[in-house]
Amino acid sequence: MGRRRAAAGSRRAGRVPGSVHGRFRAPDESTFRRILAGIDADALDDTVGRWILASRPPAGGGRQVYSVDGKTLRGSGPAGSQVHLLAVLDQHTGAVLGQVDVAGKTNELTRFQPLLTPLDLTAVVVTADALHTQREHARWLVDDKKAGYLFTVKKNQPRLYHQLKTLPWAKIPTQDETSTRGHGRYDIRRLQAVTCTPALALDFPHAVQALRIRRRRMNLATGRWSTVTVYAITNLTTTQASPADLADWLRGHWAIETLHHIRDTTYAEDASRIRTGNAPRVMATLRNTAISLLRLTGTTTTIAAALRHNSRNPYRPLQLLGIT
Repeated sequence: MGRRRAAAGSRRAGRVPGSVHGRFRAPDESTFRRILAGIDADALDDTVGRWILASRPPAGGGRQVYSVDGKTLRGSGPAGSQVHLLAVLDQHTGAVLGQVDVAGKTNELTRFQPLLTPLDLTAVVVTADALHTQREHARWLVDDKKAGYLFTVKKNQPRLYHQLKTLPWAKIPTQDETSTRGHGRYDIRRLQAVTCTPALALDFPHAVQALRIRRRRMNLATGRWSTVTVYAITNLTTTQASPADLADWLRGHWAIETLHHIRDTTYAEDASRIRTGNAPRVMATLRNTAISLLRLTGTTTTIAAALRHNSRNPYRPLQLLGIT
């Protein structure tokens, strides 16, 4: 009773319990740490993903393309026990649509389907690196989710890689070429594509086209050239995706790598030593959310510049959240 009377007296005096001289006292750091460590990370990622999906602008006339990739939070623990997360990103908006953890006793392959299951993938193209170029993934995407795939191929699929490498590329013309200059280099990318007719049938479910991308890069400081060759496969036909589309989607896959780079450089994620409970994953989700909101609201500057802009006025972040 004494505490209730004291609280009532504080309210009458214009204060609230926990306030000092009529002002709210902010929770200290240990309170935030306990809250972050105890949050249900699965529920948070699911809720945020649904919210971001609902916040996206209506899709335009082109195909939606989603990219899947994983990242280790290097400061989250000693080697072997660090938090590893798998995320899916919308190439068009740059927004993160979902994230799942990859437990120490499993790997990314087992988390591919749980990550994408909540999403409607009908007619969506999913891009992934060579790790996820798996027959089970391809069958599930095409047969169950009615989606398309665009996978890179490396030597972890030796038979398929050999088939792609020995295709008659010398007889196949270049169907798309782009060049870019920046970051101290000059790049030329040439894409060749061939339909896999029965004579060239690939040992991979639903594969319809094989692609070879050759990237020539000149270091502007040294003037030296280097060449990298990348192979890829897709279940999309030439009428469903043009060579230019395929080249854009393969390059667009780097958007999720850019996301990881931003988290490392702008947010210093790998330098973080938060390790308790679910806190490392929750912090990664909050970083994804902030970046996604900035992308969805048309940020035209770098994320770092946008963060500085919003930090100067406490009402700006609220406006991004729709709180006015």
